[in-house]
Amino acid sequence: MGKNKAKVSDFNMTAKLLFRLLPVQILLSSISAINGIVTGVFATNYVGEAAMSAVGLYNPINLLVVSISTMLMTGAVVICGKYMGKNQVHQMQNVFTLDILLCTIVSVVAAVILIVMGMFDLTSIFAPDDGIRAVFNSFILGQALGVFPLFIGNQLAAFLSLENKAFRTTLASIVYIIANLIFNFIFVQVMHLEALGLALSASLGMWVFMLVQAQYFFTSKASIKLKFKNLKWDDAKEIVTIGIPGAIGNGYQTVRGFIVNGLITTYVGSVGISAFAASNAIMAFFWAIPAGMLNVSRMMMSVSIGEEDRTTLTNVMRTALYRFIPLQCIISAFIMIMARPFTMVFYQNPAEPVFDMTMWGYRLLPLCMPTAIWLMHFSCYALASGRQFMVHFYAVIDGFVGVSVLSALLVPVFGMNGVYYANVLNGIVGVLMVIIYSIIKNKKMPGTIDELMVIPKDFGVDEDHRIEFNIKKMEDVTGTSEVVAKFCEDKGVDKRRAYFASLSFEEMAGNVVSHGFTMDSKPHNLSARAIVKEEDVILCIKDDCQPFDPVQRQRILDPEDKTKNIGLRMVHDIAKDFTYQNVLGLNVLTIKI
Repeated sequence: MGKNKAKVSDFNMTAKLLFRLLPVQILLSSISAINGIVTGVFATNYVGEAAMSAVGLYNPINLLVVSISTMLMTGAVVICGKYMGKNQVHQMQNVFTLDILLCTIVSVVAAVILIVMGMFDLTSIFAPDDGIRAVFNSFILGQALGVFPLFIGNQLAAFLSLENKAFRTTLASIVYIIANLIFNFIFVQVMHLEALGLALSASLGMWVFMLVQAQYFFTSKASIKLKFKNLKWDDAKEIVTIGIPGAIGNGYQTVRGFIVNGLITTYVGSVGISAFAASNAIMAFFWAIPAGMLNVSRMMMSVSIGEEDRTTLTNVMRTALYRFIPLQCIISAFIMIMARPFTMVFYQNPAEPVFDMTMWGYRLLPLCMPTAIWLMHFSCYALASGRQFMVHFYAVIDGFVGVSVLSALLVPVFGMNGVYYANVLNGIVGVLMVIIYSIIKNKKMPGTIDELMVIPKDFGVDEDHRIEFNIKKMEDVTGTSEVVAKFCEDKGVDKRRAYFASLSFEEMAGNVVSHGFTMDSKPHNLSARAIVKEEDVILCIKDDCQPFDPVQRQRILDPEDKTKNIGLRMVHDIAKDFTYQNVLGLNVLTIKI
């Protein structure tokens, strides 16, 4: 019974942490979406329908740019998460520096390509209509100036989360939104720069977003800094290798975007492109919610795999399935109810064909969002656990084949609604793929989260060699320490080390309850586990109290005054290894006896 309570508590703490990190990640993911809404409103109300078509035609190109940025960000975050799990700060700084250098090189090349395409009218493959192409060329020229800050801004946001400084990203996001509105007013409404003004507003806003975040990494508070001295390029290959599968989905979606735009242009016309862009403008804002969910899960998964923490790993997925998906169902229902008001943000005349096409987008596309959370998380887990084939397979089906093939079959019959139907059916296919893969690997229908994820049996330690606890009050600490001693002895650990393990647990867990739990009026959780692995006893204590580093505290204690922090000195002397990390807002203390 106690074991089940510990599992429930550990799950609740993981879910609480994910939801605490979620608002910032949603805000981060919604930045481009908010930009899209602002751009769409100014395009339809102050420029014209052709400008909205230009926005829709640029979306696949923007997705390609974002996919490359995501590739580098994903690879760097996954590697840094693993280094964080091992408390290797120097390696983290090396990865951060390499990531920024790679982003700078790639973004400059991408910006030059966009400028050449716009200046020399090389965009006929995207915009065959001469009138729309002229508008489109102006639009991509302005967008080119924002490629560099988009790349760097995305990287900095991810590393700020690892630094537990996500508030700065929140601040940068708010400043960006305000700046974008001001720039649009100046360039579009006052200076009448039309499509060029729309793009310049977004680009200059991204510069503001990047600079507000960048300032932190030049302060003494930052543990992750640019370190060009003794820079090792070995991790660069791994950043790309790990990042490619994670971003390959965006790459396939880019191709899918070009194909779908071509189908819409052929069977519906430019009015369909405008409707699709308008429906995706506000939908993109709500898509920031699943994207934010994935971002916090990705960070937690990578750290859990670095620590070989099976419990937290499964709890992250359990949170996605049992908390994130139901929440998304409610949000999807809200979008469908608001279909008409959302449409009227861009188009006010219900008699125009574009109005009805846009409204049906808001009625149908939300249905694919809950299933998308399912596949996004399983794809993320496949990436973090090194299952490259499955990452590519999921990306090919979800990002390319599913929507493209279904759209090709349905658009000639149902027009614009065929694209919307294709997205909904594609989500169902994604759910079935995960289940079928699990059945093939387990040779049975999955009955647990572990089986559904197909976690290897040798990952971490088996249940017989680990025991988990939930501590609520001081009385729990004493009782649990006795259980730790007995558990160690039952697993063949000598009585002396079993006693030391029990003593160390009682001292450090008791310290959290006595001080951490009482530092503020908030409710707190402490989860712990004891592991017997080969010749070692490993104690891991996690709490969500205010950050406190007992390792650093021990280092600065006066060696001459033996009367202070006796318990901390004792544990340090007993332990073979004694490490502390603050991982995404959790105090994580690991003691090896």
